[in-house]
Amino acid sequence: MIESESLRATDAVLASEAARRYYLAGESKVDIAAAMNISRFKVARLLEAARAAGIVRIEVVDRGGVDGELSTRVRTAFGLRRCVVVDCPDDAPRLRAHVGSAGADVLLDVVGPDDVLGLPWARTVSAMLEALPALPPVPVVQLSGSMVIPGEHSPVDMVRAAAALAGQDASVFYAPFILDDADSAAALRRQPAVAAAMAEVDRVTVAVMSIGAWVPGHSTIHDAVDDAVRADVAATGAVGEALGVFVDAEGRAVHPELVDRMVTIGADQLRRVPERVALATGAAKAAAVQAFLTGGWATTLVTDRSLATSLVRRAGA
Repeated sequence: MIESESLRATDAVLASEAARRYYLAGESKVDIAAAMNISRFKVARLLEAARAAGIVRIEVVDRGGVDGELSTRVRTAFGLRRCVVVDCPDDAPRLRAHVGSAGADVLLDVVGPDDVLGLPWARTVSAMLEALPALPPVPVVQLSGSMVIPGEHSPVDMVRAAAALAGQDASVFYAPFILDDADSAAALRRQPAVAAAMAEVDRVTVAVMSIGAWVPGHSTIHDAVDDAVRADVAATGAVGEALGVFVDAEGRAVHPELVDRMVTIGADQLRRVPERVALATGAAKAAAVQAFLTGGWATTLVTDRSLATSLVRRAGA
């Protein structure tokens, strides 16, 4: 038996030679045994001893701006199918660009020719589309109405751009995301063109969503409504939203009055989509993202290091 902690000089020489042949030259254990005139089993023991004694040090280095170890910790902590954590600076525009680019890579892995892709409007989703080189030949469906944001694309623009990449049809509708009252929203949803396009949502097999926190500056919907509506939503216990679906800290869907004023996918419809890819940036959204993950609203998460670190800490993982 080779005592790895205190290798004799002769064994240290043998362990070093075996390690160089195996790890650097790529020789098999059988070939090393023949060349060194020792048994294959002793080669295995020498390699084990080389690692234990520090002759060989193995380091796994993440490349491509992705933190593999943190990705695995978040995925395990929340039972996700996939998680990608990008390692990038914390300023918002660059975060969105990096997370959007990683989201594009994930989408290409997830979407197949038998899928139907659903897209909403969101800045991070827009960044994802800008990074997409192509898509499989899948139909693309609009999931939510439009919000007028200066300098930003509408969901109609985004869905049509994605459909052009796929070379397939786009199901779009022209409607605001938020209306003044529930009756107006209901009437708009009944209009034939809108109703026909919204009916396509039930066909969606892969939905992309961006998670927002119900605090100023971290949800486009929050910033678009007045203080009274914000307070009404907060009174339901909502900590975050995605696609106009609101959840409390336990990940349960809540139904503020604002939901009835929206033209968007419903909570039950979102639940039924087999693959739900969530994009989120910034540690300030940690409570909201944790709620969505705890509630099982996402199957895949693409996020940044600061938010992922907060999620792992909050989960005690």
